[in-house]
Amino acid sequence: MKYNLRESLKEHFNCMRSFALGEESALLMASYPKGRPDNPFPYFTEVMTGFEYTAAVGMLYEGQVENGLHCIQNIRQRYDGQKRNPFDEAECGHHYARAMASWAALLALSGFHYSGVDKIMTFVPREGIHFWSNGSAWGKCQIEKEKQGYRIELTVKGGKLGLKTFKLGKIGQKHFDGPPKHIGTGEKIHFRMRIFDGANRVDNLEEN
Repeated sequence: MKYNLRESLKEHFNCMRSFALGEESALLMASYPKGRPDNPFPYFTEVMTGFEYTAAVGMLYEGQVENGLHCIQNIRQRYDGQKRNPFDEAECGHHYARAMASWAALLALSGFHYSGVDKIMTFVPREGIHFWSNGSAWGKCQIEKEKQGYRIELTVKGGKLGLKTFKLGKIGQKHFDGPPKHIGTGEKIHFRMRIFDGANRVDNLEEN
């Protein structure tokens, strides 16, 4: 961010491809604040969203949430549907696959993980409504902080979800007895995960 972020590209010289320009904000591929070598990285003056997302996600995982989201916001403002196609973040060509690194931002912020073998779904205890998708179903998970723990509402918007265990970071886990619980399209479950005296214990107060 210190050397590569450009809040405006009006004064930025780029003799290569222009995927961002004018007053747009972007993260450059590379910069040489202490002197450019004789043979610099060939694309260092360019901007490519796949690499911007990679850098932004790294920041999110390192706890630099504001910086990471700032980089992502810059991308979305450039591909806002007016200046550029919001579904085509071009690099070497149109609909370039590297931009799909953006998905990792959702994982970094929510901590979402799903094991299709063990039927375990995991999130970090971050308040908000988090989108999830596991290949056979998709939906949202709403996490609310309460006085003694968290309230969880898990909704399936499409497909069918098999769930044996729900984990909330280091807070604890909700284990469903018997065979995996199956949640279909339009269905939801909700329960509370409480903490007693700072210990990682779970009290499932309600479920339906």
